[in-house]
Amino acid sequence: MQLTGLKNQVIKGLKIVIRYGLIVLNDGFICIPAKKDLVMFESFNGNDINDNPAAIYRQLVADRPAFKKTAYFGVKPRRYRALHAKYPDIKLVKRFSFKWVWLMAHAGFWVFNSRLPNWWHKNKLTTYIQTWHGTPLKHLGVDIEHVAIPGTKTTDYYRQFTREAARWDYLIAPNDYSKKIFRSAFQFHNQFLDIGYPRNDVLYQQNQPVKIQQLKQRLVGDPDATVITYAPTWRDDDAIKTGQYHFELPFDLHRFFEQVDENTVLVLRPHYLVKDHIDISGFEDRVKIIADEDIANLYLITDLLVTDYSSVMFDFANLNRPMLFYAYDLEHYRDQLRGFYFDYQAEIPGPLATDEETFDAYLKQFARQGKFAEYQSQMAGFNQKYCDWEDGCASAKVVQVILGGMAK
Repeated sequence: MQLTGLKNQVIKGLKIVIRYGLIVLNDGFICIPAKKDLVMFESFNGNDINDNPAAIYRQLVADRPAFKKTAYFGVKPRRYRALHAKYPDIKLVKRFSFKWVWLMAHAGFWVFNSRLPNWWHKNKLTTYIQTWHGTPLKHLGVDIEHVAIPGTKTTDYYRQFTREAARWDYLIAPNDYSKKIFRSAFQFHNQFLDIGYPRNDVLYQQNQPVKIQQLKQRLVGDPDATVITYAPTWRDDDAIKTGQYHFELPFDLHRFFEQVDENTVLVLRPHYLVKDHIDISGFEDRVKIIADEDIANLYLITDLLVTDYSSVMFDFANLNRPMLFYAYDLEHYRDQLRGFYFDYQAEIPGPLATDEETFDAYLKQFARQGKFAEYQSQMAGFNQKYCDWEDGCASAKVVQVILGGMAK
């Protein structure tokens, strides 16, 4: 035990030394003028090539192919090989490598969807476009009364969040509701881009029967399947220890498939930290665990979305398809863990189940009718409030900001 503790201390010490070395390099490099045509992208701290940054990147290189040579995605070293194989045409660079440090220091633009460490400094000529990654249902930033992330103090979290947000030159807002919350929760005082989310452009551009069938064939193996997708929220307090989490389905698979027709496929969209720890034994032919696919493609193949408190409800609403809310721990989540910005039970655009018996009944209703007719007007109101700025052109609008900045 003593040797393990000593080893951990040595590793921690080495990381601190390396960090300070990188900071010194960066602080020297950022004194050199930035290159306007060098654009650095990053999604979820380098875990993947997806979400809003990926949508903006694709629009940028489609409009101006020359950017294929000067636009990079920063990725985690352990993800580099897999992502390079998956996206061979995109220039990738390992985060915190010497090349990454050099590129970050000289980039004319950063386009990220999550926060950078406060100790990483920005060239004063770099324009930082923060896309963020969801319409907030749950409290964010300084609005979280108690941060439940292991090893993180609430006051430190507030300070880190607001210092980072002060560096954002632009922040994308998907709707007016989000804009007001972002201004408060992030203490953001720079320029908003009131344009909807770039990642949702595809929901307007690809929502066609033939393309949906092709996606169903690729993702679930049946172009005519009825797809029910379960996409629960990430629970901050569901940790075994720092970095290790567990996940159990809150419904029984036997019971689930008793309620739906034989052509139904269940797609599970878990958090990447738990994707390899879900037991679907005996149902491998009817349950697909899909954690790494662009979630917009899952929306497109989904006939019924089952969720709880996840912001997927806001993006999926663009398709005007039915949703079922299974909030089995509603009181705990709402009152103790994160808190909600709106009246959840009054505003959600679909039926609410808080126990498995009610959940089964709604599944059976969907299997018979293919919709929840009594929630059509509620869905229309929800769509108007949260999807009004979406038009399939958000990525193009961000590209215009980038090109306009280069012309100055």
